Amino acid sequence: MTKELEKPRIEHVNLVVTAIDPTVKFLKSAFPHWDVRGEGGGEWAGIPRRWVHVGDDGNYITLNEFLLPEAARGRHRELQSSEPGLAHIGFEVTDLAAVVDRLKEAGYEPDHLGETHPHRRNLYYVDAEGLEFEFVEYSSDIPAEKNLYQ
Repeated sequence: MTKELEKPRIEHVNLVVTAIDPTVKFLKSAFPHWDVRGEGGGEWAGIPRRWVHVGDDGNYITLNEFLLPEAARGRHRELQSSEPGLAHIGFEVTDLAAVVDRLKEAGYEPDHLGETHPHRRNLYYVDAEGLEFEFVEYSSDIPAEKNLYQ
């Protein structure tokens, strides 16, 4: 086994959403180099669905939209609750200000800032779908500093 295989990385995240397009728009605004890598349809558990892979050659997010009446599509967890489910997806970026500028230009405003930390700046956005995304920029490459728990 090679060392690369000993260090796993997240290749993709697979999410069920009520509508694909708002999240694709948000992600492509944050990361202009991302594209829809593939898309399709079919059935899952007997329910028609549409799916999209949005990302780059190394990472992507799968979005699945079940083609049901809007009232039957369900909802995302309340972010300010203790309900189980996805809280947020975090992206490490090298230039947080550039991401903020791109998102602002596309009409998105941060939902809230991360806690003050000596070696990172981070903030959170909630897209039109109700998904929360964190963007973090580290000022240190030292793991003990990046992961300094206060």
